[in-house]
Amino acid sequence: MERIPMSPEMMAIVGPGVTDPPLDASLMLAFSLGEMPIIAIQEADPSSDTAALRLCVTEDACRRLFGQIPTLPATYHLPSDLRAIALAVRDCTLEGAAGITLRGAKSTELLCQSIAALLGGALVPANANAALSERDTRRIVHARDIIDQHWREKLTLDTIAGTCGVNRVKLTSGFRAMFGVSVADAIAERRLGGARQMLLATDLPVSSVGYACGYLSNASFTRAFSRRYGVVPSRLRAGAMAA
Repeated sequence: MERIPMSPEMMAIVGPGVTDPPLDASLMLAFSLGEMPIIAIQEADPSSDTAALRLCVTEDACRRLFGQIPTLPATYHLPSDLRAIALAVRDCTLEGAAGITLRGAKSTELLCQSIAALLGGALVPANANAALSERDTRRIVHARDIIDQHWREKLTLDTIAGTCGVNRVKLTSGFRAMFGVSVADAIAERRLGGARQMLLATDLPVSSVGYACGYLSNASFTRAFSRRYGVVPSRLRAGAMAA
């Protein structure tokens, strides 16, 4: 078990074990990074914890940064983007002051991104749908991970269902029940978000951006983008350059 200072009001604890709550912290985010990653948001206490990573923060800091204290206790599925940050903290190979600095920075990023996702309704409760078995829940979470990691590729219900080991009907209904959107909408949202980032951060032609983000024609990309953001891709880029 290793303590990583983040600020006078925050601390990360890497590795399981019994520890007194540091810094008079009142809130703890416990990350379990196994086969079915979860994040448990709970009151900080000295009880034994098997979580791979814990983030502790004082009530004053939480209110100042996020405007409120999340509802406690609660457990959520850990999406792949947050899991990647947590793994970067846990598996950091730098040693000494450099490692502590990097881990502290990544822990702060993880705390802010996790609370923002929670307050924005982006985290899915681990017990969101009692009709799904634990195994099927794990499969639906895997489907979301596939979308998050392979959104640039050609994805269909059949390929996702086959990869996850679940039939199309259960994938469709389970995905909507857990995430509040259809599989197709989740793919489109991820692709369009990636396209927006590429338009603002690169000088690639608009058609190349669309193709890189999974769209087979510039027309279909432009239609989807303008429906989502209310502006065509070229105008979004022009506006950003003029700002």
